[in-house]
Amino acid sequence: MIKEYELGTVVQMKKQHPCGSYQWEVTRLGADIKIKCLGCERIVMLPRSKFEKDAKKVIEQK
Repeated sequence: MIKEYELGTVVQMKKQHPCGSYQWEVTRLGADIKIKCLGCERIVMLPRSKFEKDAKKVIEQK
């Protein structure tokens, strides 16, 4: 579980996206967190609790 992230942070998620990528960029913060897949540019919104549980590690801080 990670807690140190902000806009533009690239994180690795536990599960692989169908396009094959594990890396996502945080594009919106709030009660829900919007992340963009760096493999196929798909955008997904997750509740903060699910994001914190599923995010494995921080790849790059901006």
